[in-house]
Amino acid sequence: MRGPLLLLTVLVAASIGTAHGQMKLSPKAAPGANDVRYFTAIDGLMDGNADVVLKETRQGKTLTAATLDVCYPVAKGSDRKDRFVVSLAINGQTLTGTSQSIGAKLPVTVKLTRKPTGDNFEFKGQISIGPVVTEVNSTDNSDLSEREFQESQSSDDGITPQPKDFTEVSPEAIGVRVKLDAVADFLKSLKGQDTEISLSSLGVTCDVLRAGEQTITLSADPDRAAGLIAKFKQAPGVVAVGWTSGIIEMDRTIRFASAGWRDGERLNKDKLAATIANVLAGAFSAKPASSAWNSSNGKLKLTFKRPNELYPTLGLTDTLEVTALVAAEKPGASDRLILWVSSPSITTADETSGPALTLANDASGDEEGTQKDDNGVIDALAKEFKAQRWDADKSLWK
Repeated sequence: MRGPLLLLTVLVAASIGTAHGQMKLSPKAAPGANDVRYFTAIDGLMDGNADVVLKETRQGKTLTAATLDVCYPVAKGSDRKDRFVVSLAINGQTLTGTSQSIGAKLPVTVKLTRKPTGDNFEFKGQISIGPVVTEVNSTDNSDLSEREFQESQSSDDGITPQPKDFTEVSPEAIGVRVKLDAVADFLKSLKGQDTEISLSSLGVTCDVLRAGEQTITLSADPDRAAGLIAKFKQAPGVVAVGWTSGIIEMDRTIRFASAGWRDGERLNKDKLAATIANVLAGAFSAKPASSAWNSSNGKLKLTFKRPNELYPTLGLTDTLEVTALVAAEKPGASDRLILWVSSPSITTADETSGPALTLANDASGDEEGTQKDDNGVIDALAKEFKAQRWDADKSLWK
């Protein structure tokens, strides 16, 4: 049980303003009025691994109410979090209270001494979670006003229910915000479906625990994304759903007329794959080796092979791997398509017959520069598809 409490993160509100100039505090409340203040750091609390919010209500300099909200890893080095919230009784400079952790249901006891030190505050005492007792000795803590605290907490999950096009969100990327108690059932409902869930979105962070909602991000074939979004809207516990950011980068994306690239309403994926492969093969001076569409995320994976020129007599082979995505330029009916192509991933191997060299693919700086340049791949694709490229300065197609 040393886990839950060796842990908890130092939030450095105390240093706000010291590194970037003195922070201006909001005007003080009128005499006799309640003034709500927040501490988002108690320096050194629980080995520096706690995410802390101490909310205080004051009348003038008199503290009238306080609530301590602490989120922390369940074990040392763990990504899983637990949390407790305790209302503190005030007796002079002493703050005390008991509660229970939300996840592990461990008993929590808090006993702190709060002492003003000029414009800041000092906290000393003990916090116990289960059998583990943590000593608190934190000095020089500054507070925030209600407005400052709310501004620091504001966040955007990036979900766009009805984007006008796919210039700021990605056609394969879906975000679903779900009430925390419904997340497990929602995820189980995705089993067996052609979707790809982002592992990083499964982490239950302190922000998620406090909000009571979690945003799950997943990928799907762009042709199926709208239907999935409509379906997810009806799922129990879903608060918001729509498109979100994904793999699309506008400087590697072209836009072209869909005529000739569809069979009815569906993309002619064979024709698209063959055309993209031929253009890239020419740009890379390579031969197409394989191509495959992924039914879960709608991406096209292409591989190419070419002789490696580093040491020609060895007969080494470069394998280039590229990912592409083709979709309508916006949700719903559209007479234009967009095509995004990744930078190539290049590995080199000895594929000659007989005994082979074993090579470590530690790319040099020059090789990385070559990959970024791409041998004019995007311009070549734009020419082949009679397409437009994105003007980042004007935020429009040119």
